Amino acid sequence: MTLTTTAASTSEALAASSTKGVNGVALAVFVFFFLAVTVMGFLAARWRKAEQSANLDEWGLGGRSFGTWVTWFLLGGDLYTAYTFVAVPAAIYAAGASGFFAVPYTILVYPLIFTFLPRLWSVSHKHGYVTTSDFVRGRFGSKGLSLAVALTGILATMPYIALQLVGIQAVLDVMGIGGGEHTNWFVKDLPLLIAFAVLAAYTYSSGLRAPALIAFVKDGLIYLVIAVAIIYIPIKLGGFGEIFDTASKALSQPGAVPGKPRGELVSGPNAQWGYATLALGSALALFMYPHSITATLSSRSRNVIRRNTTILPLYSLMLGLLALLGFMAIKAGTDIQGNPQLAIPQLFEDMFPSWFSGVAFAAIGIGALVPAAIMSIAAANLFTRNVYKDFLKPGATPEQEHKVAKLVSLLVKVGALVFVLTMDKTIAINFQLLGGIWILQTMPSLVGGLFTRWFHRWALLGGWAVGMLYGTLAAYGVASPTQAHFGGSSKEIPGIGEIGYIGLTAFVLNVVVTVVLTIVLKAVGAPEGTDETSPADYTADAGDKGVSVELPPATPEEAPAGR
Repeated sequence: MTLTTTAASTSEALAASSTKGVNGVALAVFVFFFLAVTVMGFLAARWRKAEQSANLDEWGLGGRSFGTWVTWFLLGGDLYTAYTFVAVPAAIYAAGASGFFAVPYTILVYPLIFTFLPRLWSVSHKHGYVTTSDFVRGRFGSKGLSLAVALTGILATMPYIALQLVGIQAVLDVMGIGGGEHTNWFVKDLPLLIAFAVLAAYTYSSGLRAPALIAFVKDGLIYLVIAVAIIYIPIKLGGFGEIFDTASKALSQPGAVPGKPRGELVSGPNAQWGYATLALGSALALFMYPHSITATLSSRSRNVIRRNTTILPLYSLMLGLLALLGFMAIKAGTDIQGNPQLAIPQLFEDMFPSWFSGVAFAAIGIGALVPAAIMSIAAANLFTRNVYKDFLKPGATPEQEHKVAKLVSLLVKVGALVFVLTMDKTIAINFQLLGGIWILQTMPSLVGGLFTRWFHRWALLGGWAVGMLYGTLAAYGVASPTQAHFGGSSKEIPGIGEIGYIGLTAFVLNVVVTVVLTIVLKAVGAPEGTDETSPADYTADAGDKGVSVELPPATPEEAPAGR
């Protein structure tokens, strides 16, 4: 999820590995859990396997067969990633209360998705849609708009996958096996190469079933680690009173910006617009990401989606407790080697016995593998359905789609790996900030289309283009003490004068342009695409099979009972 914004402006490239040597006990525990989930990943290919499995429904959506609890763990494993585990408390460590924006935004998101995700599930089930772009094409009859949504999704997902590597690298560095700058590149990055090679292999083999099964282990470990940490660490540090007192004093000290403190224990009036717009914009964007939709469409009924929106807030409680670890790291005097992203792994190393540090590191490491797998599958689904089939091979068979998706999922992972190994990690974080801004611009097409056909397809494409252009240029112009461009995701809101989230400003501009262009295009009679959906499709449930077809009204004698 997009929880990196506040931390990004202070984040540096990952530092050299710890000079204290390898923590053998922690490493052994980490390897044990890693091997366990690897075996689970390969065995998942046989879990609920259908007779005809060579198609995207089976490989990319798990056969659309997951119930409430599997979906809950899958969505939790998908949205609350390793980088969440690392970045949220790192943001608190670096800047204080502003990092807590992640908590209200994950609370805001669930009422929002309750209103539209069941409708998306129903129409996708009815027509066999695998991606959001499938729906946009069917709803507005526009392959161009569908392609724009697909490319935006792939573009926003790639750095998100890369950032999972940042979480793993932080753990490897703290355990002493990150290599450091004194070793050659191959030895330094070998553990990471092995981890992603295994990830690529079992994702290729098992598809979405692999992360769905592993998510049980990942989420269980994370809840265990947080429950222990929130009790055990404060006891060792003298209680929460001592923790907050030390954090308040540390955050009031001069920071990177001359004349301003490092941060605030409690957000002041000047930060309210930035905090509120960032939380709201992030909430709107979260379920626009392809991996969120992929996990949603894997559910077996619309009621599974409804139930999940009521129990997923349990993860927000976990996130609130996780954020407090940032204050604990300040109190503990954690040595971050100039990189806030190391704060929590190093805190665990310093505070816990070696064996439990290994458990905590495994939670972070596995917390990277699950979302990375789902993200690569989601990106592969988009390319296969909305680029390959729509433009390169319209007559592709389900078997050909299946084969292409598996190959693309490998290429996506390789691309993310190369991205991280060859570029400064700060660049990956910057692109992730852009990812949140970009993906938000697909909301008018997706959510708007679920409730109305009023918007014109060309107007939606024009609004998308304006929002993308404004958001990218505005983010490019944001500087920070460490970089000249892409230094953050907040800027002055035109016409208001307050500092706010660029993504939300771009979204408002997108909607305004879309509405104005729709009025103009309808006035001049511009051709509108064919809508292949019908009103009943948006409330269909699992018992309703096949593609909807418009039928003439039934006579009283022909009408089924109850209609």
